[in-house]
Amino acid sequence: MNVIQTSIDGVVIIEPHVFNDSRGYFFESFNQREFEEKVCKTIFVQDNESKSSYGVIRGLHFQKPPLAQSKLVRVVKGAVLDVAVDIRKGSPTFGQHVAVELTEENHRQFFIPRGFAHGFSVLSDEVVFQYKCDNFYALQCEGAIAWNDPDLGIDWRIPADKIVLSEKDKQHSGLKDVFR
Repeated sequence: MNVIQTSIDGVVIIEPHVFNDSRGYFFESFNQREFEEKVCKTIFVQDNESKSSYGVIRGLHFQKPPLAQSKLVRVVKGAVLDVAVDIRKGSPTFGQHVAVELTEENHRQFFIPRGFAHGFSVLSDEVVFQYKCDNFYALQCEGAIAWNDPDLGIDWRIPADKIVLSEKDKQHSGLKDVFR
């Protein structure tokens, strides 16, 4: 796998080696040994999958300590703009974000370490999205930031009249209010 560093330390894009032939393609989507050698030491304990339609924005979600989560995410079908926001107090990149397009064609994966909020917007008609998490989901540690916080300046690449949000995601506060 090829690991691409981003502008925020610890947040990386992973490109697998894809083998194409007349039958289709094959790639190793995860290898614990290689991941630990090239990215970081972690053990994933929970896999999640979601299906969404064009215009859906999910996020920006995170889990607070002591049950914070790192995530390794990828698209199985369709395309998303995936976003990680640094919420580590005292970090020189606090409040900054990295955005990457993940598609079924590019097979890219995005690693979001603990201490980041995560979200994505659906750019295709439909998307099937997979998450590997290194900690179990815990309702009592759930947190979120408003997807449209002007201080974050995220371009979700969806026209305003086409955005679809859960009722819960419509209610979140901005970064400054969440981390006073």
